[in-house]
Amino acid sequence: MSPASCAAPVIAVDVMGGDFGPSVAVPGALEAARKGSFSVLLVGDKDVVGNTLKECNAEGVAYEVVHASQTALMGEKPSDILRRKKDSSIQVACRLVKDGAAQGVVSPGHSGASAACGMFIMGRMTGIDRPALVSVLPSEKQPTVVLDVGANVDCKAYHLFQFGLMADAFTKTVLSRPNPSIGLLSIGEEEGKGNTLVKEAYDIFKLTNNVNFVGNVEGKDIFSGEVDIIVCDGFVGNVVLKLAEGLSGSLSRILKRELLNSTVAAKIGSLLSKGAFSRFSRFVDYAEYGGAPLLGLQGIVIVCHGRSNAKAVSNAVGMAAAFVKKKTNERLNANICANEELNRFSKAVKT
Repeated sequence: MSPASCAAPVIAVDVMGGDFGPSVAVPGALEAARKGSFSVLLVGDKDVVGNTLKECNAEGVAYEVVHASQTALMGEKPSDILRRKKDSSIQVACRLVKDGAAQGVVSPGHSGASAACGMFIMGRMTGIDRPALVSVLPSEKQPTVVLDVGANVDCKAYHLFQFGLMADAFTKTVLSRPNPSIGLLSIGEEEGKGNTLVKEAYDIFKLTNNVNFVGNVEGKDIFSGEVDIIVCDGFVGNVVLKLAEGLSGSLSRILKRELLNSTVAAKIGSLLSKGAFSRFSRFVDYAEYGGAPLLGLQGIVIVCHGRSNAKAVSNAVGMAAAFVKKKTNERLNANICANEELNRFSKAVKT
């Protein structure tokens, strides 16, 4: 075992989560720490993690194994994990941040458990009722920020308003866009389109001039890049995210199949365009992006895809470390708290 360095940042990694557990989370975390020169805490069953470490190159990496005797399983309810699995790897990782031993958490496991443990152990930002998962999706122009993409499947209208407020702060501080446009995902662009939740949220957004709300947007706008931020509940957002992942994979396979069955001239053309196809694959590959930040918490949490490979975990851990170095959470918290009118408005709506 190599002791974790005292220098910040220190990232706690829930290595028991995800479809592949320590076999990908451990090497991914070690690689991120090696490239970024920071420390990682590998949170999980010490015997399982220890066996995995024997197969990894950990030389020169600042790491420490933190034992957790339980694992949050995908089929379990977040509330049950909170009550019955106090020593689960995700709870232990969140407590490490709460206690100051780490500055961020990365988990490729149960997104609901990550949200619940982050909220009840780390605490929420002032004025925020629920944390939300944000995804930055590729578009024809600049990347589009979408949230929530899975943390909250049942929402109130004021939750969507708070999601928009968090996304506005995130886009300004992380993506350096001074006046990002915000759209509400609906079945039509016209005011009055959508279900009750969308209609009520629309009414809330249009009452304030402190964010650049442009009204309803449709699914096609996600990848056109016409709007910077798209707000929706976690049920819809997760469907959008999984659709995007599935479509990109299917398109790549269809293109390969068509090229195999094409003429000689077309195959020569495909060889000439191989670089473009390679760039397209990286453009839509979730592993390139690492994970989705969970906004609204008093601590950094990055949730990875359940099928994450070592590359995805490494990129997610690197993202968490970058957020710590740039004081992203502090800047987000300051931006949200400083907007007194929006905070008063949010509280008034709830009452």
